[in-house]
Amino acid sequence: MSAGFLTINLIVSIAIILILILKFKVNPTISMVIASLYMGLSCKLGLVGTVESINSGFGNLMTGIGFPIGFGIMMGQILEDSGAAESLARFILKIFPGKKAPWALGITAFLLSIPVFFDVTFVILIPLGIAVAKKTKKPLPYFAGAIAIGGVSSQTFVPPTPNPLASASILGFDLSYIIVVGMLVGLLSAMVAMFIWFKLLDRPKFWNVEKDETGMLEITVTNNDDKNLPSPWSAFIPIILPVICILIGSFWPVVTGNEAPALVSFFAQKTIAILVGLLAAYLILVKRMGLASIGDSVSKSLKQAGVVLLITGAGGAFGSVIQATNIGEVLVSGLTEGETSTILILCVTFLIGVLFRVAQGSGTVASITAMTIMASVAGSAGCHPVYIAIAALAGGNFIGHVNDSGFWVVTNMSGASVTGGFKTYTLNTVTLNGMAFILCLIGATLMPLT
Repeated sequence: MSAGFLTINLIVSIAIILILILKFKVNPTISMVIASLYMGLSCKLGLVGTVESINSGFGNLMTGIGFPIGFGIMMGQILEDSGAAESLARFILKIFPGKKAPWALGITAFLLSIPVFFDVTFVILIPLGIAVAKKTKKPLPYFAGAIAIGGVSSQTFVPPTPNPLASASILGFDLSYIIVVGMLVGLLSAMVAMFIWFKLLDRPKFWNVEKDETGMLEITVTNNDDKNLPSPWSAFIPIILPVICILIGSFWPVVTGNEAPALVSFFAQKTIAILVGLLAAYLILVKRMGLASIGDSVSKSLKQAGVVLLITGAGGAFGSVIQATNIGEVLVSGLTEGETSTILILCVTFLIGVLFRVAQGSGTVASITAMTIMASVAGSAGCHPVYIAIAALAGGNFIGHVNDSGFWVVTNMSGASVTGGFKTYTLNTVTLNGMAFILCLIGATLMPLT
């Protein structure tokens, strides 16, 4: 089957997803399954073959990440409802007071968004940002922008967020790579983006209070007494335990020269590792919340988990059909040799993510689509597939604007106008993910990890 024919069908299938989502407001899950059907049938996989590819793609991806995503969302909900997340935020602010406070809130947002979704992180931290802004007499945009940058960064690059968690399964590499590389790229990119944001705000004409703020901040500052909150360790321990379990299992052979013992390998499995974090949250917070309240938090989280799992699984189904057509190999067959091809493949991955992000707003759909389209050439790209994952994640979250719910959360809760939202959220997502992509290119060139 010719490259031109496959390309046309891929373009049409992508157009189907975008038109159904944007024009007819169809759920992304349904849109991707319909596009998968078109792609399979038009590329002559057959009726049965197309359905089998869809089912296997969904099932294979859920086998690898279904439980970890669900457990991660449950843990985040418990930390939010118990007040443990807020306690960790207040603790970090005490360590970094005064002029360091914006940086502290940004780093706190980075940590909290590892287990907690960005929208929730922003809602938790913006009251603290308002309170600190009043205390330090520093404009609120410094704090709102820092929270947005930190939260978006870890949500984009660090598991157990669905996108980076799925990357290991889609591209076929050990999860420890995305934990380490995602953490380093995400944190460094966030620090650079915050530095640029603060410098822009220092310029008198950059932020126009009359045009960039509504003057009607709807949120009120909460005055929870620190004594009424759990220890910050009650949030930190559940967050860090899964990371420790996975990294010990991955680096055991490197450090000891021997295969990891069965017990170490058991706890290093991502399902078990994140379950350990979830159980730690249970054990630490059960006296404070009670079993009934924890049960309510878990039940609440399952509504969110169901949506995330379906969209992620549908992305896996779409990717499975694409891989069955071998279109990835056909389209980039001439780009799989030499150092130049590595850079070009990463650029193509990034641009696919950007296209989907700008068009339909979902970073999950954009990132997973970019990864699945490029998965067939990951092995011959001349670099470790973790760099393809970083390129897809950076592109899929590159431009957050009005079709992204995060844009409106940041805009409305920080008292910004639409133009202020473009500065506080859109500009910062561009800076953050642009820097991440630059680091990706540098890493793939200097440290290919192959």
